[in-house]
Amino acid sequence: MTTTKRDDFGLQRLQSWMIEMKSLDVDAVRTFVAIADLQGFTRAAEALATTQGAVSVKLRRLEEGLGHRLIERTPRAVRLSAQGALFLEPARAFLSTHEQALSSLGGGRRRFVLGIAAHVAGPEVPILLARLNAHDPCLTIEVRLENSRVLLDAFDRGELDAAIIRRDEDRRDGEILGPEHFGWFAAPQFERREDEPLRLAALSPACGVRDIATRALDQAGIAWIEVFLGGGSSAVDAAVSAGLATSAFSRRLAPAGTVDISERFGLPPLPSSEIVLHSTLTDPKSKAALRTIVSAFREHRGAIR
Repeated sequence: MTTTKRDDFGLQRLQSWMIEMKSLDVDAVRTFVAIADLQGFTRAAEALATTQGAVSVKLRRLEEGLGHRLIERTPRAVRLSAQGALFLEPARAFLSTHEQALSSLGGGRRRFVLGIAAHVAGPEVPILLARLNAHDPCLTIEVRLENSRVLLDAFDRGELDAAIIRRDEDRRDGEILGPEHFGWFAAPQFERREDEPLRLAALSPACGVRDIATRALDQAGIAWIEVFLGGGSSAVDAAVSAGLATSAFSRRLAPAGTVDISERFGLPPLPSSEIVLHSTLTDPKSKAALRTIVSAFREHRGAIR
């Protein structure tokens, strides 16, 4: 097993924490890291498939064993103490080494295939992947970015272990991760003459968000024309940012520098949707990975509990 200099430093620091403590309980350390990452006891309990009371007990035992308070808990927030901040990286190194040791006896690396809808993937994805890796360092993670319909078909064919997509209008299954609110966005310099149709940019003809947008325009009696079709979300972002067209975006994912033009051009409101997780995995390891995904996604979307 090889370790980086950062891992070595973390393990050396961890040893200093163990001078007054004969051993570290893996579950207690994992509980502490979950509380720190998810910034809450309730979300940590959800991610670990346990109760808030059990989380509190494990943290207290760890703190008593180390002789330091690691978490400061107030009515409004949960944050690391000064000692907790020092302990966090060594704790991660400890868990990573523990998982690698167990995996060395379990037949090598496992594969986890995750589909994320292109119009859903946002700044929470790096956090999600980091949490998956921390949860199981020996997991080979494969991510597919497509539109929701393509991913849902792939999931139904058994090609994906899990899929995070916008809810399909014809299906009510899947675990809700949070609401998704849309708006019309364009570059500040975007203009539209009264005698011309609204210029649109879209991800693809099969994009569900495109359908929501064009249906709303048709119902409002507003003429439109597609002037740009992008092969990926970054291409659509670039076209809109350049002033070529407007497009419907999730409010949390609108390109930097663009503005909501709904009121300016009298555009119709867009109905909200939901982001859902689809999975049929049942083995404990995979279910734990799914809980990690759910907690990380909800955390970044601001679902503070």
